[in-house]
Amino acid sequence: MTRRLWSDFVSELEPYVPGEQPRVDNLVKLNTNENPYGPSPRVAEAIKAELGDELRLYPPPNADALKQAIADYHGVDIRQVFVGNGSDEVLAHAFNGLFRHGKPLLFPDITYSFYPVYCGLYEIEERRIPLTDSFEIAVDDYLVPNGGIIFPNPNAPTGRLLSLDRIASLLRRNPDSVVCVDEAYIDFGGDSAIALVNEFDNLLVIQTLSKSRSLAGLRLGFAIGHPELIEALERIKNSFNSYPVSRLAIAGGVAAFADEAYFRQTCDTVIASRVALVEALEKLGFEVIPSAANFALARHPDYSGEYLMAALRERKIIVRHFHAARIEQFLRITVGTPQQITLLLAALEEIIA
Repeated sequence: MTRRLWSDFVSELEPYVPGEQPRVDNLVKLNTNENPYGPSPRVAEAIKAELGDELRLYPPPNADALKQAIADYHGVDIRQVFVGNGSDEVLAHAFNGLFRHGKPLLFPDITYSFYPVYCGLYEIEERRIPLTDSFEIAVDDYLVPNGGIIFPNPNAPTGRLLSLDRIASLLRRNPDSVVCVDEAYIDFGGDSAIALVNEFDNLLVIQTLSKSRSLAGLRLGFAIGHPELIEALERIKNSFNSYPVSRLAIAGGVAAFADEAYFRQTCDTVIASRVALVEALEKLGFEVIPSAANFALARHPDYSGEYLMAALRERKIIVRHFHAARIEQFLRITVGTPQQITLLLAALEEIIA
């Protein structure tokens, strides 16, 4: 009844729908691309050390300790780093601060479904560029007038990777547009475009600590780019919330970057499990899109994606299914532990037998 009090703007918004987080005993949860392995033990130690009287104080507004850890890790200047509560918040500031130019923002037709939500929220015109028949980004298709370009790399939910030389080509041919590369999954199989930020002042790279560093519950993301792009994000951030990242998140993030051995070990384990998962799915007759992420997009020629998702759910295994053109027959399956993958494959074998 009180919806009559909503503004027309809110009434017309189509919010993002996140993956399920059900509380079910013995659930095999392979639907939201969380890391199956916990964060570095150093993270918990750092957070525990931060618990105390200082929690009554606001956190450092610029989160300089975390920015410096990120800058040192990636070999950039601290002025090139922006941090926020998860990469989604960083993306929101990028949309608001860098893409509102009265010209369409370009992004793939199959991609992260938050992009059109932010376009609606910030009243940005959008243009969706079709992926190729093999679900790849065709750089030449982005050579049209635009107010910015954004895409995940690897793309989500396809897992396809765009090479750095193709990204560099895109940047060279769009010198007057911000090109945002959303690298939520880059640590599972690609080279980061951070290597290009000192060459191109129109490049913004956004990453998250939710996936490869197992900190989805802590909510940390960051952007790296030219200092003037970072300044735009800071101006937006300080107009919303001048203390966005908590003391506990700052401490945990710094500790995560300090434990390189643990980070490499977990990434390598996930990559090895992805290879095994893809091989096993193909033996069961699935077509699997080549993935450089911590998930696989797969379809079976004899069964619909919706049917397979429902049949797996009956067996307490949840995966992601999208009611979207071109991928509605597919399942997106998060790479879990070897034990989870074994249970998944046994269930699929039973379903399609």
